Amino acid sequence: MNFIGRFAVVFALNFFLSGEAICQDVRWNEIENGIWKASVGEPEDISLLKAADIQPKKEALQRLPKADFPLLKSDIKAEVIDGKTYLRFPLSREEQLFGLGLNFKTVHQRGRIMQLHVDHYGGKDDGRTHAPVPFYVSSKGYGVLIDAARYVTVYAGTGVRVDAKDKPIVRDRNTDKNWNSRPYSDAVEILVPTTGTDIYVYGGNSPMEAVQRYNLYNGGGYIPPKWGLGFTQRVPTLYSQDDIIKEAEEFELHDFPLDFIGVEPGWHSMSYPCTFEWDTTRFPQPEKFNSDLMAMGIRTNLWLNPYISPVGSLYPKIKPLSGSHTVWNGIVPDLMLPEARKILKTHFLENHLNIGVSGYKIDEVDGYDFWVWPDVAKFPSGYSGEQMRQVYGLLIQDMTAKWFREKNQRTYGLVRASNAGASSMPYVIYNDYYSHKDFITALINSSFIGVLWTPEVRASKTAEEWLRRMQSVCFSPMAMLNAWADGTKPWTFPEVETAVRDVANLRMQLLPYIYSTFSQYRFEGLPPFRAMNLVDGFSFDATVTEGALDSTDNPYKVAVKSEIKDQYMMGDNILVAPMFAGENERKVILPAGKWYDFYDGTYVGENEIISVTPGLEKIPLFVKDGGIIPMRPVQRQAPRPDEKVDLILRHYGESEGSFVLYDDDGVSFDFEKGAYSKVDIIVKKDKKGSLKGTISKPEKGKPFGYNKKVNWEFMTK
Repeated sequence: MNFIGRFAVVFALNFFLSGEAICQDVRWNEIENGIWKASVGEPEDISLLKAADIQPKKEALQRLPKADFPLLKSDIKAEVIDGKTYLRFPLSREEQLFGLGLNFKTVHQRGRIMQLHVDHYGGKDDGRTHAPVPFYVSSKGYGVLIDAARYVTVYAGTGVRVDAKDKPIVRDRNTDKNWNSRPYSDAVEILVPTTGTDIYVYGGNSPMEAVQRYNLYNGGGYIPPKWGLGFTQRVPTLYSQDDIIKEAEEFELHDFPLDFIGVEPGWHSMSYPCTFEWDTTRFPQPEKFNSDLMAMGIRTNLWLNPYISPVGSLYPKIKPLSGSHTVWNGIVPDLMLPEARKILKTHFLENHLNIGVSGYKIDEVDGYDFWVWPDVAKFPSGYSGEQMRQVYGLLIQDMTAKWFREKNQRTYGLVRASNAGASSMPYVIYNDYYSHKDFITALINSSFIGVLWTPEVRASKTAEEWLRRMQSVCFSPMAMLNAWADGTKPWTFPEVETAVRDVANLRMQLLPYIYSTFSQYRFEGLPPFRAMNLVDGFSFDATVTEGALDSTDNPYKVAVKSEIKDQYMMGDNILVAPMFAGENERKVILPAGKWYDFYDGTYVGENEIISVTPGLEKIPLFVKDGGIIPMRPVQRQAPRPDEKVDLILRHYGESEGSFVLYDDDGVSFDFEKGAYSKVDIIVKKDKKGSLKGTISKPEKGKPFGYNKKVNWEFMTK
């Protein structure tokens, strides 16, 4: 045998001894209506959905239309090689892919390579982000989830296999102008660096239906307390309780909405690492501080990161139950251990919840690599640093949410890291990045992956930018001004104070609509803020144009993709098209059907691209034909459980329409026991062709916070 032959034999022998490929028989079981699960290899006993402790909404899933398995099962491949799991799913030529984490620059994910890794967002969509959810949604109406607490690598239609069924055309770059540096691929391939994983496929008749199934399987979306949908101000780091009370009084003097205040690191007796104990100089009477704010109709939300200071009373109790490495010199509690969670619960209840604290901002559970524990860290539960990094945000959300649930008290807070299974969590993601346009793209992407995101406002260089940012945040899951570093106020730019107040008041007026939209999230799995690609009748897809050949910047003529990433839907009826600093005009893409201007009810277009010049004072808003928008009069704060307000019902367009108005007590979980109202608002044409509106009566004995008096406004004349 010659040298080459001997080398081939030795190579093959070593390959099979060190990493034998074990092909897996992927067996799919329908576990809920239109949801299938398969286990490949030997899945680990820690996973994303287990960490989130999901409880599927089975009855809601049964109400969805039946769905067939959306892929050819024989085209789904799985192998375990050298302790790693290799997965392959088929792609057709026309498919677009969405999801794969909280991305900030791209909506369409086909043709990208990503390692899904919990981290602070670093400026590019490479998979390292605050919510690297390993779930993708196809334009063909199905979704795929890889339930692995690992750094999952996804080749979203990039690798071209030798045995591909649908091979790309081989072209000669020298002579063929259609040569492409990224040939067509007919597969999504996924590498999971462990011996097995669970896989879920969510069927549907549309991308939205697949998202609904994903959200409902994960427990349904969260309905925030009504106060959580009001306005929130986070105060400078070292504010005292007297400073914060004064801040709340300033909001009242300026007649500006305020429902809860964010208290930043200075409330701790030490932070970075934290004690979770009140600083006695700045907060000598924390219980009185909370009760005084509550008397003003304002809740408190406390900042924390979960790394425990050696000077705090928690340290000796939880040190044996913590990881091998510190973060900012603080120990990291192993939240997989019930004993650790019990110790934290006792402390937090006694020092926070039982004296009136209403929620938390959970910081720095995402990254950077220098700031969190390294992957070589070990935890007493036996799980690795990598596994803990992927689930820690889920674990702390789950733990704190359960504390409030046991008190029958809804909360609403902020978190820096999340993952699959988080739909029912009472948290909104935020970060330190600060691109207004990218914030809107993130808001759009959040709708594919079952998380909430806020494009928070911190500071601005100009009054124009300030107003534009404030307009956007008022049309997001949390209307937040984060002044922890800059000390900014809504009236920091006096020349636009009135316009800022107007848009904040508009959000408060829209609470009946927004609250009902969040009830759809809970009961139907419909995300409250939605990408246009999830909307029926939206036919404008990504377009690809040939890249310009450049010997330095683009030597391989990489194509340029145009995406819709600057407009979105809030609920069923309102299309939001934010403006950015420096813009006087923008284009808006309207789905099928007629659309009308929110402010004056005039017709603007149908299934087309329009240009709008709204002026500085308004964010462009559009309502679809027949759309009904329930509103209330201007009020600074969300209504209390015992308060009744007037109802304003707006109708737009020329068509008949309907809307289901949801209400409950706004603060507790009693709605889960049936203590809620749903009333039907219907607009129909009478015999003369005139539009007339009716509203059904709420069921007797159920909470309903609206007066009998209803003001109808038919906006389109």
